[in-house]
Amino acid sequence: MVAAKASAEGAQFACSQTAVNPKDPQWQNSLDINIPNFSISAAGKILFKDAALTIAHGRRYGLVGANGRGKSTLLKMIASGDMMLPPRIDFLYVEQEVVADNTPAVEAVLRADKTRWNLIEEEKMLMAKVDGGDESEETIDRLGVVVEELTNMGADSMEAKAHGILSGLGFTTEMQTKPTKMFSGGWRMRISLARALFVEPTLLMLDEPTNHLDLNAVIWLDDYLQTWKKTLFVVSHDQDFLNSVCQEILHIEDLKLIAYKGNYDSFKKAEKDRLKQQVKAYEKQEKRLRELKRQGQSKNKATETIKKSTKREAGARSAKKKNQAIAAGTETAEVAQLITRPKEYVVKLEFTEVPQLSRPVMDVTNVHFRYSPKHPVIFEKIDFGIDMDSRICIVGPNGAGKTTLLKLLTGEIKATKGDVKRNPRLRMGIYNQHFVDRLPMGKTPIEHLRDRFNDLDYQSCRNRLGRYGLEGHAHEVVMRDLSGGQKARVVLVELSLQNPHILLLDEPTNNLDIETIDALCDAINEFNGGIVIVTHDQRLIDECNCTLWVVEKEGVTEWKEGFDDYKETILQQQLKVEVAATAKAEKIARLQLVKKKGKK
Repeated sequence: MVAAKASAEGAQFACSQTAVNPKDPQWQNSLDINIPNFSISAAGKILFKDAALTIAHGRRYGLVGANGRGKSTLLKMIASGDMMLPPRIDFLYVEQEVVADNTPAVEAVLRADKTRWNLIEEEKMLMAKVDGGDESEETIDRLGVVVEELTNMGADSMEAKAHGILSGLGFTTEMQTKPTKMFSGGWRMRISLARALFVEPTLLMLDEPTNHLDLNAVIWLDDYLQTWKKTLFVVSHDQDFLNSVCQEILHIEDLKLIAYKGNYDSFKKAEKDRLKQQVKAYEKQEKRLRELKRQGQSKNKATETIKKSTKREAGARSAKKKNQAIAAGTETAEVAQLITRPKEYVVKLEFTEVPQLSRPVMDVTNVHFRYSPKHPVIFEKIDFGIDMDSRICIVGPNGAGKTTLLKLLTGEIKATKGDVKRNPRLRMGIYNQHFVDRLPMGKTPIEHLRDRFNDLDYQSCRNRLGRYGLEGHAHEVVMRDLSGGQKARVVLVELSLQNPHILLLDEPTNNLDIETIDALCDAINEFNGGIVIVTHDQRLIDECNCTLWVVEKEGVTEWKEGFDDYKETILQQQLKVEVAATAKAEKIARLQLVKKKGKK
């Protein structure tokens, strides 16, 4: 979690914004963010130029745009203090795992509210003094003040709140008392997210918060943030999440931020209309240019004529007022430019049609599995078949065995008892983060793919990488210098070239932008082979018409009632857990109060 920390890579970034008068009372007291003009570049690449950022207090914003356009960088610039915000806006950017030490998970969350934690520690110290016989007026008076402050802030209910948040994010009661050092990086990220939700800063910034969560935790977080009262600024590739949570969308277009009212679906409709208008304006401009050339004007002269007419059309207010605004630094001078042809960002994924295999393609019979006699049983007598028309999404709580089930299917691990039989002609296409991390870091995407597939010529390789959304310049860049999203595209290209009969995909949407996830949905729907997927992306489940298989209680069961019913069931289960946690915390608080009164 970062509040105001300079990035270790700060030298790579340059950020400038409209000058601020720190003595301006309106700015000092504002809870809104209004930056009329800012520019950001990273490692020499311009990400934002003369852009504006306006965020109203208490609204929930989604920040969207293609991979590499600067979404995460913008959040980092705010978090590091490179972009100045009004002093009353306290903010948190959930970026780093919580520190791995002996602090129990729930205590790590409670400590995030420093004011409350310091008062509790002072209360303990004062109570110890009283227990030791110190009943001086100073000690008793101070104890009374501390107890009153804790009561006024509702401190007794805070523990229940912390337990409820951790529970929603997938922590069992036992896990909540474990030291943070006992958790993996993904779970420590969840604790960081829990701390931010617990503190409730004026501005909460989340960067792909669902990437570290399973579907059950995403369902809970989606529901929780719908009632968020303060300002939320979130980067996400999950369309359902953006639709449920966000009231406004900021879209990165031509190095600017364009604001759209409403959720993601509303934005897509408005963006489509805007693109049509831009195409019309471009075509009108090109027609006018052709007319001027026919009238004998040179290309340069015709261009200047068009620019001048554009300036006159835009000059709705007086030049004097415009110049005053530029001088005051609240606006920049506009240089008339010709309209460029609008480019729609399109990604096209495809999985080659493959010949049908006889049933069953995969047959799981009476399978029992545990990692060793010392480990708990994960599966007990599971039976099912998978064919080329299967569309399966594996869901269930974290730790129940979703990834283990995929490993059993691929043969990475063997059943302790029972059989997993596969058609001898079966080719499986496997995608997970492990495969992305195992890419040869010293090779370029073209070198790697042509090494793997000898009959793949250079141009065909480039064409496919381009269709999958990898920019041309990145084709000849070594893998270690590519972003997570760029490497994911290389693995997807590799997957498609394997011509698999069955695709086994473990969280394939991580690191992909929304347009690429749309393309993945289309590719899956057009594919004539089988799909087995683990995902937290609700839209992928809906769009691909997946059957839910729930992994829990050592079994694998089909959820026949559909996704909406599963989602409602998860929320009802979580509500019961939160009610029980609140009741337990209230009981403990009452006992502590009785104890305090007895000592007084």
